Amino acid sequence: MTDSANGNVFASVWKDLMGVSFSQGYVDAGGVNTRYMHTGEKGAPGLIFLHGTGGHAEAYVRNLAAHGAYFDTYAIDMLGHGLTDKPDYDYELARYHRHLIDFMDEAGLACASFSGESLGGWVAGSFAVAYPERVDKLVLNTAAADKINPQALDGVRNSTRAAVEDPEWSRVRTRLEWLMFDKSDVHDDLVACRQRIYSSPEMPAAVEHLLCLHTMEARLKHAVTDAQWATLDMPTLVLWTDHDPTASVEVGRELASKIPGARFEVMENCGHWPQFEDAETFNRIHLEFLRG
Repeated sequence: MTDSANGNVFASVWKDLMGVSFSQGYVDAGGVNTRYMHTGEKGAPGLIFLHGTGGHAEAYVRNLAAHGAYFDTYAIDMLGHGLTDKPDYDYELARYHRHLIDFMDEAGLACASFSGESLGGWVAGSFAVAYPERVDKLVLNTAAADKINPQALDGVRNSTRAAVEDPEWSRVRTRLEWLMFDKSDVHDDLVACRQRIYSSPEMPAAVEHLLCLHTMEARLKHAVTDAQWATLDMPTLVLWTDHDPTASVEVGRELASKIPGARFEVMENCGHWPQFEDAETFNRIHLEFLRG
């Protein structure tokens, strides 16, 4: 059954959230006005979703309901991203870590599980190395952290900068289509959401700060080392896809091999946003791990 006048299946952020008991709000996290989407009961185990470069909390609209049934769940706009403040300094890992600690303190989370995609995975993994006492379980979803793919770095950097410098519809859509194996997963409402963010007057300056980690030099300087991965003792899931545009399945498998006891899973027919592209499979794998 179709649900639009032209015969196509209608898709939107709001349709994904219909029936979900959630709130959107802001907290002052160490002086950074930070936007979040929240679902679940306070007092339940904490869970924080972290998006990728240039992203925002809507990356997880298809996962909130499933996880809110069991976890005190947050999807946040990370430092300098989305509708969160964009302070005038480079967003290096230590800055992201400080922002996470301040957010957790404001949210009343002494400890939480973290699920990070791409840059969010890099931030989550490095945060777990630096502050293991604040991390319950860890999910690295098509994560950056120690792999270096010059072509992928160039692609992310150039397409993000282009979409912010001139946030017209086709440029923003192209940036989002890069994430997906099936380009039709990029619906108009998602494009409009990101276009609104990229059109904000703060973004032209902020984009250079949030791209500071997307050079070969920065990757070499800030990469999580094999020795650091080996220190992780919390349960860890490395989740990859068979069409990730940044790295092959073997790269994900190698990452999992560096983390003691890590579980490795591959989702099929997905690109860089498996939590959105195949939410049903992602939610099943993810919850089985987090609740196990």
